[in-house]
Amino acid sequence: MKKSWIYAIWGVLYALCVGLGFLPETTGFAKAILVGVGVLFFLPPFWLWWQAKKESNRKTFLVLRLLSIASLVLTLILLVLNVLSVNFSAHTGLVLYVLLTMFSAPMICIQYWAVSLFLWACLLMLSLKSGRK
Repeated sequence: MKKSWIYAIWGVLYALCVGLGFLPETTGFAKAILVGVGVLFFLPPFWLWWQAKKESNRKTFLVLRLLSIASLVLTLILLVLNVLSVNFSAHTGLVLYVLLTMFSAPMICIQYWAVSLFLWACLLMLSLKSGRK
């Protein structure tokens, strides 16, 4: 499959994760759907990594590495700001949560934050290791 299609699928899954991330706390089957979509979000990047590994495509490794680092750093910053927003206005807290939901979409969608952070870290480590010669 062409890389452009994989990136498009990844984009659609991102948009779906963002939309589902704004749902209120869910339970039962609905929660299972959210977790499934959140985990499914990580299939395209790992597929891209696998294709880049076969083709020895360092450019794709760099893209995956930069996206992983950006996601992890933005998530850390926004989580810290969300915790600190207890002392800010309710509007500021809401804006920070919306930003967290947008930049860390699979983490909010999965609802088990460690899973998303772990998968981003795995993707980062794989892209770092594979990008070397």
